[in-house]
Amino acid sequence: HVQQYTSCENLSTDPNDSRVPLSGFIGAGDWGITERGVCTDKKARGEIVLFLTPDMKAFQQAAKDHAAKLLAEGRGDTDLASRTVVGKTFALTALGTATAVSLVDPPNSDLRILTCNPDVFVPEGFKKEKALVEGCFLTDYVNSPDGQGSPHRGAVRDPSTEGAAKPGQPSTGSLGLPSAGSIAELKQLVSPHTVDCTSMTVTDEHIQSIDYMPVVDGPPSAWGVTQRAVCGQLGGERRAHNLNWLDTVSDMKTLQTKAKAAQLADLKDDGRLKATASKLLVGTNIAVETNNANVRRGLYQLQFLYLNCETGFTAPAGYRLEKAQVEGCVLTNYERPS
Repeated sequence: HVQQYTSCENLSTDPNDSRVPLSGFIGAGDWGITERGVCTDKKARGEIVLFLTPDMKAFQQAAKDHAAKLLAEGRGDTDLASRTVVGKTFALTALGTATAVSLVDPPNSDLRILTCNPDVFVPEGFKKEKALVEGCFLTDYVNSPDGQGSPHRGAVRDPSTEGAAKPGQPSTGSLGLPSAGSIAELKQLVSPHTVDCTSMTVTDEHIQSIDYMPVVDGPPSAWGVTQRAVCGQLGGERRAHNLNWLDTVSDMKTLQTKAKAAQLADLKDDGRLKATASKLLVGTNIAVETNNANVRRGLYQLQFLYLNCETGFTAPAGYRLEKAQVEGCVLTNYERPS
């Protein structure tokens, strides 16, 4: 059955087969499993651990109980990138992301990823089906933090054309973007958990350092910025440290247009942004400039999106990809690995 979708060579039922990791793998007698084997996916250069599960409901219940235990221990990432694939009377663990995609992505595949974490997000265009036990679901979506999971199935979204928002909710197809009425409100939104604004200076003066280069270069008003602040330790006797810029924006199109030009100029030489260069993350009428990846991850949780103007850029399934206000750019929460 597995070989309909990918290779499964050198099958062995030896419980001591070295292709099965020494820890973390269940065997015959656990979870309703009657037999365990392993084979090699030569196409994706990964291993597949196979389980015969005549009582699939018992297997799924055991998977749910295991996930619940890990979640209770604070392991919030449990099943976010599940590689447990189930059929009707068998299950398997794909040790490689490409193997999992090969098994569940084909339109005619009856195999599904089993997930028992209720917080796992399934993007539009992918199936989300009931499992045999409450609290779990089946999907053909393979999530992967490195972007190598299921390919994106949707077009770039334009929330402005997708109809009116429901009361208290953003427009269909978008999680919305954050907003603030002032620098003080923006600071309250992002600090202290995401951006450290313990020390903040509100100023139109151009501030930068050898380690921290802002996006806005020149008078903020020329970039559509109404008010601007810099958070972090400014240079002096000691080198500047942890600089991030906060902006309230009156003309988002102008800001994105000028940021696009700056980004393309930076990419021109080697196709990469300088490590010291900040990325522009935008809301509806606010923006944050930062070159700190940890800060950006926190901002994505707050629904800020990064203005990406790389030619041909796309995002894997599961990430946001929305229309920017300037042609040739998108707003996204996905960053290609550097």
